[in-house]
Amino acid sequence: MKFGLFFEISVPRPWGRETEKTVYDNCLEQVALADQLGFDSVWAVEHHFLEEYSHCPAPELFLTACAMKTKKMRVGHGIIVCVPEFNHPIKIAERTAVLDILSGGRLDVGTGRSATWTELAGFRASPDETKKTWDEFVHCLPKMWTQDRFSYQGRSWSMPQRTIVPKPYQKPHPPLWVAVTSPGTEIDAAERGMGSLGLTFGGFADQEEKVKRYRKIIRNCTPVGEFVNEAVSTVNFLYCHEDEAEGVKIGRRLTGTFNYLAAQLLSVREAYPSKSYPSLGLLPSLRQEAAGPGDASGAPEGIAIGNPARILRELKKWEAVGCDRVNFLLNALETVPQQKVLDSLRLFAKEVMPHFQGASDYATAAAGGR
Repeated sequence: MKFGLFFEISVPRPWGRETEKTVYDNCLEQVALADQLGFDSVWAVEHHFLEEYSHCPAPELFLTACAMKTKKMRVGHGIIVCVPEFNHPIKIAERTAVLDILSGGRLDVGTGRSATWTELAGFRASPDETKKTWDEFVHCLPKMWTQDRFSYQGRSWSMPQRTIVPKPYQKPHPPLWVAVTSPGTEIDAAERGMGSLGLTFGGFADQEEKVKRYRKIIRNCTPVGEFVNEAVSTVNFLYCHEDEAEGVKIGRRLTGTFNYLAAQLLSVREAYPSKSYPSLGLLPSLRQEAAGPGDASGAPEGIAIGNPARILRELKKWEAVGCDRVNFLLNALETVPQQKVLDSLRLFAKEVMPHFQGASDYATAAAGGR
């Protein structure tokens, strides 16, 4: 199992001239250290209009900066919103190819659709159409990356025959992922041969069932791309401290702050009943699970907070249910001072990561190398 960082980039009020720059600088410092420590990847969301919760509307720019500050870590969109009102598919193909070139072939492309009414309504996008446009986008992207000339006439967009340049550095193209939040999305990912980019915690039993279902279906999939990416990823919080009580205390403060932020957001289903959004989605799930019943330490089941021994036990459980990667949220509203975040990363890398060394590089194996 491998480990990555996952950034929402939340910015606390009051917003002054230096506030956002300080947060972005802190994130980049964390990424640079994580690369030195052996973390495998860094992921960044695409969100719009979500005050304080996420000031990350241009992840391709943040990820480019990450690529420039690292040598080994892969950089991943977590995710690109595949809705035409947000992003034109030609621009997605072009931007991702450039980022793959600049990173030396270290790009992962996560795809999905927005889950908040704030964002969808802000762009005047219909929730009833987002799953259909996502499906169109993910079928077209690999062709735009690999074909000399491409044309398309579809439901939500079309283009005459053109040459889309540049092409990605990775051959045949970067690994493709799907954000798995709503029930059944893991099936959509498996049927298309795409990696499962889990963005909810879920109980271990629920996660194990989803992974089994995903693995069974993907064996007989029709991949949208040139190869199958069958990796399974999940998201978690991380705060590691020598003292368990202190680690849980600060870790609970981190999860509680995130829960508070998420509670302010309006999910699609809460504002616009649609069959396309059968559940409340990511944010309510995170709120509930990160504050759920815990063990004797007071930390919720499965959450990577506390001392190294506790975190190791919880992560071994995630490994046992079939997760290939855990991506960590490190902060929310700068609740944890930067030095403590950096110390937590160092301690985790020293005491926990060695117990997971030896896992194969899924990207190189899947894509056949560069």
